[in-house]
Amino acid sequence: MVEARTAKCHTEPCEHGVVLTIEGEIDFSSSPSLRQSVQVALKNRPAKFIINLAGVPYMDSSGVAVLVEALQTQMRNKAQLVVCALQPKVRGIFEIARLDMVFKIAADLDAAKAM
Repeated sequence: MVEARTAKCHTEPCEHGVVLTIEGEIDFSSSPSLRQSVQVALKNRPAKFIINLAGVPYMDSSGVAVLVEALQTQMRNKAQLVVCALQPKVRGIFEIARLDMVFKIAADLDAAKAM
């Protein structure tokens, strides 16, 4: 039996928006909890949504799909989404899928807040 994992997510306000900080691996078993956390964070239509991935050593395509959905929501709302602090494996996924050309990516949380 495979145990379902959940990534730990917490939100905090920032100027003009919200920061979602994620810790843990994002894969098929943990992406539903990530999707729920993202939906809750976007419920009030923040002007800026920052996703801090500093604590995410690995993300598969199901996690990327959640982030793409968040980006689409923010684009529909004419709002900003920034991902920050990508670890090497996660950055590699973004580069292979050419998502580094689609998402605004910041080196760290401070840089994301300054965008």
